[in-house]
Amino acid sequence: IWKNLPHLKAVVIYGEPPPTQMPSVYTMEEFMELGNEVPEEALDTIINAQKPNQCCALVYTSGTTGKPKGVMLSQDNITWTARYGSQAGDIQPAEIQQEVVVSYLPLSHIAAQIYDLWTGIQWGAQVCFAEPDALKGSLVNTLREVEPTSHMGVPRVWEKIMERIQEVAAQSGFIRRKMLLWAMSVTLEQNLTCPSSDLKPFTTRLADYLVLAKVRQALGFAKCQKNFYGAAPMTAETQHFFLGLNIRLYAGYGLSETSGPHFMSSPYNYRLYSSGKVVPGCRVKLVNEDAEGIGEICLWGRTIFMGYLNMEDKTCEAIDPEGWLHTGDTGRLDADGFLYITGRLKELIITAGGENVPPVPIEEAVKTELPIISNAMLIGDQRKFLSMLLTLKCTLDPDTFEPTDNLTEQAVEFCQRVGSKATMVSEVVEKKDEAVYQAIEEGIQRVNMNAAARPYHIQKWAILERDFSISGGELGPTMKLKRLVVLEKYKDVIDSFYQEQKENFLNEAFWNINCTEHRLTEDQALYQQKQSQKNPFGFFFLFSQHVIQNVIKPPEKSTLLPEFR
Repeated sequence: IWKNLPHLKAVVIYGEPPPTQMPSVYTMEEFMELGNEVPEEALDTIINAQKPNQCCALVYTSGTTGKPKGVMLSQDNITWTARYGSQAGDIQPAEIQQEVVVSYLPLSHIAAQIYDLWTGIQWGAQVCFAEPDALKGSLVNTLREVEPTSHMGVPRVWEKIMERIQEVAAQSGFIRRKMLLWAMSVTLEQNLTCPSSDLKPFTTRLADYLVLAKVRQALGFAKCQKNFYGAAPMTAETQHFFLGLNIRLYAGYGLSETSGPHFMSSPYNYRLYSSGKVVPGCRVKLVNEDAEGIGEICLWGRTIFMGYLNMEDKTCEAIDPEGWLHTGDTGRLDADGFLYITGRLKELIITAGGENVPPVPIEEAVKTELPIISNAMLIGDQRKFLSMLLTLKCTLDPDTFEPTDNLTEQAVEFCQRVGSKATMVSEVVEKKDEAVYQAIEEGIQRVNMNAAARPYHIQKWAILERDFSISGGELGPTMKLKRLVVLEKYKDVIDSFYQEQKENFLNEAFWNINCTEHRLTEDQALYQQKQSQKNPFGFFFLFSQHVIQNVIKPPEKSTLLPEFR
């Protein structure tokens, strides 16, 4: 592909050297040696030519159409955010405390750039680069070796740690399980009721000393005082899980267009479920607020990007004449200035891994590939993978325009072509017609093959028993899909895509703790009300089984996280 990249000067290979010598292809060692050939005068000239308003970095992000946009960040954007954004997160300069961080996320991600590189340069942090397979198995080994003082990950990374612990934990005995259950439950209860108190009850301090401190040490977080997440929302389940380990997860909120964090949480500015407070020196306002105080989040300050590369029209859409960036996200601010994200005006899906996925092109591709499909709705916001709800083309009642059970001629032809005799929706769905289901699976796999990247793949899907309609509430007057209605109406189907099997007794055990007796903040109480049908503690039991066995009484060679070796 080199011939198609006229501006490409060189390729630097990290790892194994190329089998044969090639022009303009360097190993990392050879590339670093090139700097020795550049005279100091030339370097001074380059450095002195840099101006605050010049573009420093291009970070590509997806828009609602799915086409990548080059976010131009200036020298001032980067240096200002690295200094004041990190201060808002309580990152310390080297003369006060030697910060140690592990860099493992792709540096094309603005959060990784700001946290790993620019903040490290700003404050003299010790940055340790993980192995390339960090997310496949070696991350925890690196964390144990390095013992970072702060750590940052997208929600999917934290979820992956939680999931792997839960998977391997199921091998421990009942007594050890009970011991960790006790430690995590009393710690979670304390952290929910008194999140900012430094005066911990004796039982909480005992639980931490006997159990939880050893767990954190096994994870590599023995010295970690600040754990951050960003790029996507995090579920309450994940936050509760780590609170049970006495690990607070501090949220940051921002975009590529804000050079990373515009809001930050820290040990001194923390409220559960919030995205923190605005970074000092930056501003925020909510426009078009509703009766509940929810409006579009607009941001202003020296974090705001220069514009999109060669896309002046898109830049003008994002930044108004007064310099306010319209994020397309909705939220509310409490009386103390903490931000709570409530949704998005735009339909862009942000997965748990921080991937931006425009749903419409994928949905249209499925309908094009499978002419039997009437409606397709992509699911995946705050989820670890994409799934999809499908409806089949059916005839409409001539009087009520309600969807009937009869397939359209086009749908029947599709069935016949794939070897099915079905003529009704119920025949396909209730009997799970093998020929039709197989054909749909093959069609979705063809769509996946043409996807931009693996995070865009549809991994699970379901056919609904009835097509979407205006009377059913799924479609608006103009036949536009009402996504929030669909999410609520078919919540059980969607949850089944992501539901992990858990032993019943695990959930029952944790109901001994009465969460409704907690003295919660207004925001926590609101969450508890919405989650009253769920068990926020059940996931702890799985965690306990293996960790007690291998952490409190560790073997010579730890097997805590085999995929993170």
